[in-house]
Amino acid sequence: MNALRKLIIGDAQADRVVPPSGFTAQLTLFVSGAMAFLCVFALALSLASGRVATRWSDELARAATLRINAPAEQRDAQTQAALEILRQTPGVAKARALTQEEQAALLAPWFGAGIPLDTLPVPQLIEVTEDDPGYDAQGLRLRLQAEVPGAVLDDHARWRRPLVEAAIALRRLGVVSILLIGGAMAAMITLAANAALAANAQVIEVLRLVGAQDSYIAQAFVRRFTLRALTGAAVGVGLGMIGVWLMPAASEEGGFLTGLGFQSWRWLLPLLIPPVAATVAFAATTRAARKRLGELA
Repeated sequence: MNALRKLIIGDAQADRVVPPSGFTAQLTLFVSGAMAFLCVFALALSLASGRVATRWSDELARAATLRINAPAEQRDAQTQAALEILRQTPGVAKARALTQEEQAALLAPWFGAGIPLDTLPVPQLIEVTEDDPGYDAQGLRLRLQAEVPGAVLDDHARWRRPLVEAAIALRRLGVVSILLIGGAMAAMITLAANAALAANAQVIEVLRLVGAQDSYIAQAFVRRFTLRALTGAAVGVGLGMIGVWLMPAASEEGGFLTGLGFQSWRWLLPLLIPPVAATVAFAATTRAARKRLGELA
């Protein structure tokens, strides 16, 4: 607590060691602000990817499609037979045959509106929704194969797995981006601190001659750069949150790109970025000050 109080309150005499303006101040403010701004979007991307992975996994895991590939004169009979089998299957919550209008809407993006389904060999689609216990997909396939020869069950497993894996990989990319942003900020602040220490080498020598301890000198540099990083990161987070808030809300039509905002309490997560940036600046400047003061000894 004493160290934190000294860091916040500071020492007016020691603060004069670090120039209040100049390129080091501008560099620290700009870097911390820019990195915090990017970190907000990387965090939003990571959280959105996690939500997408969960939603896709849940929705596709509970949904399946049954195709009736049969001649036109047998299609209705096989459809009714398949629906009856699905109603009798434990674990199937709902089974519904899609209407011609719904199937035409599914094909419209590729073939345009007004598709004459009556003249095309389009299979009848049945939407199957799984219940909580689930159903035996292999057993259902065997029964359908025996009683409804034209039925093909697709449980979306081949579609679900790569989609979920892609969303999880995107989430990991967001986490890696946050780590890289933190590393880049630490490196830039270290360079700025080294530049400030080198520019004040003569001042440091004079302070040593009058009896100032290295810890006293280092504290001035650490405090100034920590507060600069905290201020810059706070501005960057504010601008980043405004940018995320202005993005379109999640919608089925927009897909993944419209769901990059924060939800509920997760709006509080970006507020952790400025303290983390200040901690990174504190550690980087402390290390740079100790190393540089040791070289000047």
